Amino acid sequence: MKNNLINIISDSLKKTELTEIKNDFSDLLFEIRRSKKKDVLINDISIKKDFLIGEINQILETHTLERTKYYIKRLMKSLTETKHNKINDLNLNRWKEYDDIITDSLWILSKRDSSGVHHAGYWGNFIPQIPNQLLRRYTKKGEWVLDPFLGSGTTLIEAQRLGRNAIGIELSKKVLNQTKKTISKEKNPYSVKLKFLNEDSSEINLKRFLDESAIKSFQFQIYHPPYWDIIKFSNNKSDLSNAKSLNDFLTKFGKVLDNCLPYLDKKRFAAVVIGDKYSDGEWIPLGFYVMQEFINRGMILKSTIVKNFDETTAKRNQKELWRYRALAGGFYVFKHEYIFIFQKK
Repeated sequence: MKNNLINIISDSLKKTELTEIKNDFSDLLFEIRRSKKKDVLINDISIKKDFLIGEINQILETHTLERTKYYIKRLMKSLTETKHNKINDLNLNRWKEYDDIITDSLWILSKRDSSGVHHAGYWGNFIPQIPNQLLRRYTKKGEWVLDPFLGSGTTLIEAQRLGRNAIGIELSKKVLNQTKKTISKEKNPYSVKLKFLNEDSSEINLKRFLDESAIKSFQFQIYHPPYWDIIKFSNNKSDLSNAKSLNDFLTKFGKVLDNCLPYLDKKRFAAVVIGDKYSDGEWIPLGFYVMQEFINRGMILKSTIVKNFDETTAKRNQKELWRYRALAGGFYVFKHEYIFIFQKK
């Protein structure tokens, strides 16, 4: 199929009869659809079968020779040339292949990825699709990612799967040891480097650590802090979940940013995953307060993503009770959280 595909595309550009060109592509489409393989190998690169079918159908639906050849040239370019930007490995000449990458600001993710060592046993960890999406959009293979709130290691698992090096900082030694043990069971197909630090992200001497590890800087940072005191993660006074007030929480989180953001490369991106809080009859827009902390430090807000929030086990078992409380109390039950994307100037 490889030679046939390239030859038909190349020869079609020399032809002047629209009917003849379309007959050739109709035959090619039939051959591709008949193949049981999901991918077509061209120049040692796997091309998605669905992508080829879509491109050929677009060629067959044209009505003029000029438009037909425009789409043929575009197809040839997508198969023979690579176009990347500076922040990821996506081939923009084949952007239609990435239909699983979300570009809308509303994320409806109902099913959690539980493949490999991923699990939902750690309170407060986010679903793996979040770091997967962000790492594919904002990093290249071999680059360095920082997660200042490591937790169960979801970000580092995805980084390892995608060929990104990563550093995770975790305040709790017990949690860190369990996370290291868990991730050690995951395959490392790209031989990436993962580093685990049992430190306070607001106080760790990152410069010294980076110098000792021969790491110049980070190309992406992803923050998933506690949503203030909704879940108590430890008794440590430095733990954000033990903040005495909203101002105390934001001050502590700001110190983390002051300690980490200087080591993010210019023009590169950072993300924070955060939810709001309801307390004493008042909705506290924690997400927007946290967003402002980034902006106060000169970061440019690039996107605000609203993601549906999976029900916790407690709320799932008391769904009717929470619905009654909402009706009686004049509020709405939380069903979303935010992902804010920032770029460093």
